[in-house]
Amino acid sequence: MNPHYSKQQATQKIKDSEPPVLIAVRNLCKVFRTERVETHALHQVDFEIREGEYVSIAGPSGCGKSTLLSILGLLESPTTGSYILKGRPTENLSATERAHLRNREIGFVFQSFNLIGDLTVVQNVEMPLAYRGLGKRERRKKATEALERIGLSHRTEHYPNELSGGQQQRVAVARALAGQPAILLADEPTGNLDSANGQAVMELLAEMHKNGATICIVTHDPRFAELAQRTVHLLDGKVNG
Repeated sequence: MNPHYSKQQATQKIKDSEPPVLIAVRNLCKVFRTERVETHALHQVDFEIREGEYVSIAGPSGCGKSTLLSILGLLESPTTGSYILKGRPTENLSATERAHLRNREIGFVFQSFNLIGDLTVVQNVEMPLAYRGLGKRERRKKATEALERIGLSHRTEHYPNELSGGQQQRVAVARALAGQPAILLADEPTGNLDSANGQAVMELLAEMHKNGATICIVTHDPRFAELAQRTVHLLDGKVNG
């Protein structure tokens, strides 16, 4: 038996058993230009995220973390390079195509919660589903199930100003998960929370991941970065190490 052939077979078997690549970023660059200044926010960034992974993007303030997350969320376009989501190149999509793909494949959790004050908790969770054209009964069912998952089923008819900061962020997580997105993107989700509520939200994300969610989180807090399976370190717009 050829030992080299056996080793190749073993290596291929490992590759075949890995989850499929959900996100692939290749030589991605982002430049912001004004009349006087040209700012290189990202430079030749390369990495992948596989289905079911929990990945953190870490680095000092101003290193390009939020810019990268905006590109992954189809809120920004790269200047050069490619971003492939579920095998589909995204850089040449129209605004309508990007919005459609974003609504169906991506869930967002922002630092500032972004809940609508005159809607109830369950209505806030339902909103992205309405943009998909789901009927009222189906929207309510999915929203209620998402709130049950995060332990706020008893708050469905409350308004955001009747909730604590930690509860509002949990509602934001439920809203992101209700549509069963391919990936959940979280941009400094503990930034406006005290340490206890921040820890509770991070534990919730860890539980979501344990149940199969794919998560990518931006954080400057090394404690929370370490909760992820893998960390992509950014420095001056480049992957460091």
